[in-house]
Amino acid sequence: MSSILIIDDERSIRNSLKEIIEYEKHTVEVAENGPKGLELLRTKEFDLVFCDIKMPEMDGTEVLEKITAEFTGIPVVMISGHGNIDTAVDCIKKGAFDFIEKPLDLNRILVTIKNALDKTALVEETKVLKKKINKKYEMVGNSPAITKIKQMIEKIAPTEARVLITGENGTGKEVAARWIHEQSNRANGPFVEVNCAAIPSELIESELFGHEKGAFTSAIKQRIGKFEQATGGTLFLDEIGDMSLSAQAKVLRALQESKICRVGSDKDISVNVRIIAATNKNIRQEIDENRFREDLYHRLSVILMHIPSLNDRKEDIPSLADHFITSICTDYGIQKKEINKDALAELANINWRGNIREFRNVIERLIILSKEKITAQDIKDFL
Repeated sequence: MSSILIIDDERSIRNSLKEIIEYEKHTVEVAENGPKGLELLRTKEFDLVFCDIKMPEMDGTEVLEKITAEFTGIPVVMISGHGNIDTAVDCIKKGAFDFIEKPLDLNRILVTIKNALDKTALVEETKVLKKKINKKYEMVGNSPAITKIKQMIEKIAPTEARVLITGENGTGKEVAARWIHEQSNRANGPFVEVNCAAIPSELIESELFGHEKGAFTSAIKQRIGKFEQATGGTLFLDEIGDMSLSAQAKVLRALQESKICRVGSDKDISVNVRIIAATNKNIRQEIDENRFREDLYHRLSVILMHIPSLNDRKEDIPSLADHFITSICTDYGIQKKEINKDALAELANINWRGNIREFRNVIERLIILSKEKITAQDIKDFL
């Protein structure tokens, strides 16, 4: 079960609360003042803290501030016999999970413990899922070409500069975009992706900017667009070269004014997003053929980044193979398969027209169809 710390100068309160919590099979430690409570927190791990407000030596709100600053993630429940709404609001503002008045109510305590521990579990689960997502979009390789990309990302990520990523299909343009987001000051904000090629031209404006109820026949309710969803974070416009000229004009206005207008509305909405765009097309050629706005290109291309094809970085094939074998075998719940040097040499001789996406699919196929070790013959047989 969970480990809970009680910080209170009244022995009767400490003991009563301890008995209640221990009856629910939790482990409990007690401290009669703030300094001793902080000392316990520095030597042991706790899942939840109950802290009195009025205490000698160190006030409970001061203890709360030190806990939230030094031990992020531990929920703190403040308790007081002299509580009022202002005190409760002040505690919540300073990071308390909840506020309970004395005399303590048994049911309220038990519900608070459950809610606080549930929140902690959700936070931990979110961290694990985020690590899995980040690993999925890891940029693998140490070739000069990919090292240059990594160094560029390190420089541009902390800025607000817009980035236009170019490269063939399957090279990892989305991976680069996610890396920029994860290393930026917006990392805690949303990363919202829009595949401009997959959305019909007549729906792209609604997708990006949202619409009001009744704006058109099928608009049965209000819709929040991707620009609004990405506020405080990053909006990734994938395959922007396929966006219609009318939508391009509205995106240009949004970038110029940091405002959007939902379809069917005349009200401007301020948005705060960082734009990263990507395309597999030659935008200069698209401009010459009047399929892409040159003014939008200049707005998007503060930073230009070209992702090399796999054929241009074949020295990364061993590390890519190891990465995908580890990842896929883990997903399948099987022991990691080995791949011999001859097989790696065979992979390096292939013309990878589908780039990293094709390479991953081939590795998955080899894992499924090969025996304990992936050999050069397996590649010849199953490619």
